[in-house]
Amino acid sequence: MSKTYKIALVLFLLLVISLVWLETSEPEPVNWNPSYTAVDKIALGSYVFFESWKEATDSLEKINIPPYEYLNNKPDNGTYFFLNDFIDFDDAELDDLLNWVSKGNKLFIASNGFSTNLLDTLKLKVSNYYSKEGFTSRPALNLSNAHLKLDSPKLFDQDLSGIYFSKIDTLKQVVLGTASFGKKEKEEKVNFIKTGFGDGEIYLHTTPQAFSNYFLLKNSNFEYVQSLLAYLAGDHILWDAYYKSGKTFFTSPLYMLLSNRSLRWAYYFVIIAAILFVLFEGKRRQRPIPVVEPLKNKSYEYTETISQLFLERGKYYELGMKKINLFLEFIRTNYQISTRELNEDFYRNLASKSGNTYKETQALFERIFNFQQNTDADKDEFHELSKSINNFKQKDGKTGE
Repeated sequence: MSKTYKIALVLFLLLVISLVWLETSEPEPVNWNPSYTAVDKIALGSYVFFESWKEATDSLEKINIPPYEYLNNKPDNGTYFFLNDFIDFDDAELDDLLNWVSKGNKLFIASNGFSTNLLDTLKLKVSNYYSKEGFTSRPALNLSNAHLKLDSPKLFDQDLSGIYFSKIDTLKQVVLGTASFGKKEKEEKVNFIKTGFGDGEIYLHTTPQAFSNYFLLKNSNFEYVQSLLAYLAGDHILWDAYYKSGKTFFTSPLYMLLSNRSLRWAYYFVIIAAILFVLFEGKRRQRPIPVVEPLKNKSYEYTETISQLFLERGKYYELGMKKINLFLEFIRTNYQISTRELNEDFYRNLASKSGNTYKETQALFERIFNFQQNTDADKDEFHELSKSINNFKQKDGKTGE
């Protein structure tokens, strides 16, 4: 590794360390994921609400299984409390819930969205508020009951989906709370209602953020939830821990490591350092393996040497006979013609396949016959024979003249 390369590597590592230090030294950003789990302490978790309610009552039971399963296994009476960013029941599950409510129980749902079958059953319609003053929707929450109404509404000072009930059945449903939007021109929308169902009651709230850690710990906002829970006072509370967007338990051993910024960046730095080590220092070190050249084919050189020996000794007849035998083998291999009988049919067949004329073919073999009979052939006769055979082979595949 050259000196320049080492300097560049050190500078790169210093840059990575600086970036990690800058990232870890910045304040942790607020996590706005809608969790609503009883163990989550992030902004939209419900740890504060659950623990405060748990201290205020002895009848708070956490249900970790689906409502369908719980309600079909000797359920307790009381209030089934659902809190999440969206609640979606299938038809069978909703029927079980409504049958349970009709027997004198209560169903409380705080959610930004409700299943269509529930809205159709209760003849409700929800809409999303859009401010005329800009793309902001920060609700100020209050209750409608004169005994529970707060002196001033409690503001959720972050933008969120302004969900409200745009259509209700005023003969069956009672408005329990409202959300006011806008700074200059206040627009009041219904966000909390109650409807009777059989011998029981159903409560629907479109602002689950009101039960979040962020809202409850802000100023005196807890007074809003404190007043709202008067509708459920004395009830046995069945806290739904199944329909939650957040996780109620850690599914990965790396969760604690990655949930903390400092530990997370330390983990990333270890991975980066390991990769750099593998790239620059972890490679195998060994002596270079010599390149072994494969053996070359020396057949041509060998043939050339043997032919030179024949020429030096003046054995032109032997060379000519080998030339003739190779030519006959060439005919048998390339043209698939037998060379046992060299007659007129042989000449015509060979002439047609080789591209030579019949006369040229016949003349070549007359020269071959003459050479075979002349055991005292000299150098010139051998060269003439070789030239005739080579010329004949060069017309292979061409049209004869």
